Amino acid sequence: MLRRIYDWCIDAAHKPYAIWLMGAVSFAESSFFPIPPDVMLIPMSLARPERAWLYALVCTVTSVAGGIVGYLIGALLYDSVGHWLIQLYGYGDKVEAFRAGYAEYGAWIILLKGLTPIPFKLVTITSGFANYNIWMFIGLSFIARGGRFFLVAILLNRYGVWIRENIEKRLGLWVALAAGVLVLGFIIAFRLL
Repeated sequence: MLRRIYDWCIDAAHKPYAIWLMGAVSFAESSFFPIPPDVMLIPMSLARPERAWLYALVCTVTSVAGGIVGYLIGALLYDSVGHWLIQLYGYGDKVEAFRAGYAEYGAWIILLKGLTPIPFKLVTITSGFANYNIWMFIGLSFIARGGRFFLVAILLNRYGVWIRENIEKRLGLWVALAAGVLVLGFIIAFRLL
């Protein structure tokens, strides 16, 4: 099963719709979808290392666009449903302290979490909820997401042949490690937010 999915992603890199599908996954991951775009970015970049830069650019732009949607979800849900939920759970007196903390450390939160396997949708929705400056949010998102995706592009462009050989020899191990990192990212994210 893993081999078929991996082979499909490798083969998809040569199809005209692949870049659009990867962009859609990147967009959705920043606002509501649980699977990161690396699932497509890495195999597609391994299949066509000369296009790794283009793939990183597409992931960056669509991730930031999806992040704006996530920001709006956080901003709009707080005004309609979020405030009621916060009062229901007895956290009404802590909202302003959270917003003040996010105003002071929000840039670091966006930069650091945008580079990690922590789901970016949590950052985008929280930024909207905290009413973080949207222009700062967009700029920092470009830096963080671009840094992450272009780092992958640099590594796969430079060491792609060696990485591909190792992934294909031990595909199950690499998928298990990636799943573990993703789960760890979710756990850390929920503890920190």
